[in-house]
Amino acid sequence: MKLDILAFGAHPDDVELGCGATLSKEKAAGKKIGIIDLTRGELGTRGSAEIRDAEAAAAAQIMGIEVRENLRFRDGFFVNDEYHQLEVIKMIRKYRPEILLCNAIDDRHIDHGKGSKLVSEAAFLSGLRRIETIFDGKSQEAWRPKVVYHYIQWKNIEPDFVVDVTGFMETKIQAVLAYGSQFYEPGSNEPITPITSKNFLDSITYRAQDLGRLIGTDFAEGFTTERYLAVNSLDDLI
Repeated sequence: MKLDILAFGAHPDDVELGCGATLSKEKAAGKKIGIIDLTRGELGTRGSAEIRDAEAAAAAQIMGIEVRENLRFRDGFFVNDEYHQLEVIKMIRKYRPEILLCNAIDDRHIDHGKGSKLVSEAAFLSGLRRIETIFDGKSQEAWRPKVVYHYIQWKNIEPDFVVDVTGFMETKIQAVLAYGSQFYEPGSNEPITPITSKNFLDSITYRAQDLGRLIGTDFAEGFTTERYLAVNSLDDLI
C-alpha cells in the first residue's frame, strides 16, 4: 500500500501527542496515513509492552489510520547505526510516502532526539538505489520522501510552520486517552511520572490553543523542517 504520509515515533503515543490532530485532519481530507513505532515503550514506568500494543491499536482506530507497525527496537537503547537505518528504510520503501513525520529534533526523552535523527537519515539513504533491501522475499526499489518534518513534543521548540487543526483536537485527545496506562488518572496508585500529571494532559490543549491564537484560529500544531519551505505564491501563506 502506498501512503501519502508516514509518521514515525520512538514510542507508542509519540505520534498522537505530537501530530495526532494533523494526521486526523489529513485523514479527513482523504489522505492515506500510516504510523511506525520504533519501540514498544517497554521501559515505561507504567503499563507494559503488551498493554501499550493494545493502546496503540485503539488509538490508530480512533484516528482511522490505515496501517500501524512496530519495529520492536529496544526502548532506551536503540542506536542510529546501519542495522536500525536499514529497518527504517524497509518501511519507507514499503509504504513510499510523500511526506514523512518524525520525532522532535531535541527533547527531554533521549529516544526522541535519537529517533528523529535515525529516521531523518534513513529517509535520505532510502533514496539511494545502491542500498539494497529485501522485504517479504522481494527486492525493494529506492524511495525518498519529498519532505521530512519533525513534530514538537515536551520542549517548546519554535516551529517553522504550524497547521490549523481546528475541528480535530477532540479526535487527538481521544487518541491520546486511549493510552490509559500512561496519562493522568485521578485516584491512581501507579507511580507518578512527568506525563501523568493533569497539567501535562491539559498542556496538549493549551499548547494547541496558543499556537492557534498566533495564527488566528482555535488550535494548531507546530513542526520544524530541515530545509526551506517553498510556496507557489503569497496566497499560499494566507
